[in-house]
Amino acid sequence: MTRLLAELIGGSERLLRNDLAKLEKVSGHPNADIRLTTEVMQATKDKLKELGLDPQDTTGPELYAALQERLKDDDARLVATIHAAGGDPDDVLSGVTHALQQLPLAGTCFALKSTIAKRMFTKTQPKKAMKQLGYRSFESMLKHEPVAAILAVAWSVESPSWRKSFTDQYAKLNASDFETRAITVIHPKSAKWVALGSDLVRQHKHSVLSFKEIGAVVLLPLPPNDQPPAFTTTTLILALQAMNEIRSASSFLRLHQLRPDFGQIVQRLTYEEPQLIAEQLDQPVAWRVIQRFYARFKDFFNPDAFELDIQRHDLSWHSIERSLERLEPSLGFWRGTEHLALLHNHQPVSLNIIDVALSYCNNLPFESRVVHHTRQALNQEILLRYLQPENVEQLIRSQLQPELVSELA
Repeated sequence: MTRLLAELIGGSERLLRNDLAKLEKVSGHPNADIRLTTEVMQATKDKLKELGLDPQDTTGPELYAALQERLKDDDARLVATIHAAGGDPDDVLSGVTHALQQLPLAGTCFALKSTIAKRMFTKTQPKKAMKQLGYRSFESMLKHEPVAAILAVAWSVESPSWRKSFTDQYAKLNASDFETRAITVIHPKSAKWVALGSDLVRQHKHSVLSFKEIGAVVLLPLPPNDQPPAFTTTTLILALQAMNEIRSASSFLRLHQLRPDFGQIVQRLTYEEPQLIAEQLDQPVAWRVIQRFYARFKDFFNPDAFELDIQRHDLSWHSIERSLERLEPSLGFWRGTEHLALLHNHQPVSLNIIDVALSYCNNLPFESRVVHHTRQALNQEILLRYLQPENVEQLIRSQLQPELVSELA
């Protein structure tokens, strides 16, 4: 692996080289890391020029400041566009929800039925959540609040023992407890929710919560005076990211729906990202990488490798940057920046809009900047460059088909 990629990703160069050697052996030594390094360097220089900076003489702090200013201006343009489309200037979350509805996103998922979730709440009543939401009876809360809203509060205010008792019920679920439906995006806006939203945002450090098993995204309300800079753009970005994660988890659950341990898979999915073990690489591969592989290389999709109900559209993945550009063309600057960064003292300065937005809305100084998402995106990009269709199919078949066959026998 080139030194640039190693430093951008932030791992040991020796260990990363060993991982890369395995990838090259499996894929036929295409030297994709060298080509990717060249592309990252050139694309980053082009973005610096777009910002009016000198690619040969720009420091990390200068780029960081320019990106913050760009995000500030883009947020103002996006807000104006959403308002012009009918959004309420005093209700940011309604505008964000309306914007999401205007985008051509693949919005269905394989999620827990609402009736099953309510039955689970009945068995393990979230009494602290009920108190926080101002209800005197559990039945009244269950009648008036969406399942996703109850879970958002319960997951935040109930004890670890309650969370364990609730998720222990997941282990007993089977595929018939799930259904195909639209991803739910809710934004509760009553006075009690506005007061509660501020506490939840302080606890979670951002205003978007998502629950993959129920296919829901919850946009937490904040009073106008508590809304951070670029609140609209940051909320929209995090919601788009959450919808991608829900779609990815959904296809993973579909793939395992005949497994006898389906419920345990659901339970694990609530705590960790689903992965496949790649024996050829001696390391796990995140399912989202497989999802993105087929989303990018649609012609490589072979339904025989998946069987059951997995279709090509189940493996979709929308670009956050392109979605923003559809809403407001001037945000096209961010297209292609997902895995771009500039090195400063051997550390990355991220051009990834999620990193930039989180740094900006939290008023983070340069030294505390967020870089996690560009590192993750770059690591995934390396894998995508090396993965071959036959190897991906072999990975899926070797881990999933034996279980499916044994169940059908």
